[in-house]
Amino acid sequence: MCDLIRALRTDGAKSAGIIPWSSPVPSFGDIQRSALATLGLNPSNREFVDAHGNELTGKHRRFHTLDSLGLRCWSKVRDNHIDMIAESCRNYFENNPYDTWFKRLDEIVAKSGPSYYSKSRTRACHLDLIPFATGEKWMALSLAQRSILLELAGNSLGNLLRGSKVRVLVLNGTSVVRGFEQLSGVKLKEIYQPSWDLRRIASQNVRGFSYEGRVKTIGNTKLPIELLILGFNHNIQSSFGVTRMVRAEISSWIAKKSGVH
Repeated sequence: MCDLIRALRTDGAKSAGIIPWSSPVPSFGDIQRSALATLGLNPSNREFVDAHGNELTGKHRRFHTLDSLGLRCWSKVRDNHIDMIAESCRNYFENNPYDTWFKRLDEIVAKSGPSYYSKSRTRACHLDLIPFATGEKWMALSLAQRSILLELAGNSLGNLLRGSKVRVLVLNGTSVVRGFEQLSGVKLKEIYQPSWDLRRIASQNVRGFSYEGRVKTIGNTKLPIELLILGFNHNIQSSFGVTRMVRAEISSWIAKKSGVH
């Protein structure tokens, strides 16, 4: 966490489009109690602002900001502030989760057993390649900004997984798959899944693909156990035409492959 806080104080953080007053988000949920984690690109700005761009406050707040921590700048962060940020991450799904985004992804993994919303010992959590929220969506960022963000993220993902009990990592969408391949240096096995095709009337159908592999190293971090990687090319929340049937097919595939219960 300290490395991520220091990253917010660099010129790169400003040029990369990170929301300057938002805290890093290393995880959504308690990674120490999770056997399965999903992986996205980076936290949505809606984790920090409402539909009008105003900072979430009070009961609507999801993560800490400079204002909620009572700070003027990130250079003033102390251990108690880091503890507060970490606690907001652990308890994310018990407070005010962004259900519009997470409920659909939870449907994909819950058939495997773990769930974001579970009260039992077996849970799921969510991680991102980049633990910083940006004002613009990932696809609206320039290649230079994306490169800076990856550099600022450093070994954060590998370090998180190294200290966890996560055994299965589920990648949500092609951009995440390619980003993970770049970070891990592992080419995942791509398989065409006809039942995942998204139907189109005026154009060709969007074909569905699964991705699978195993890794023991992420970035410069060696993991204590081999991690099973499962992915799909459709972005569950934003890909047009991802039907309930396609989501069910993806969910069944993950449950069959993961064996996490």
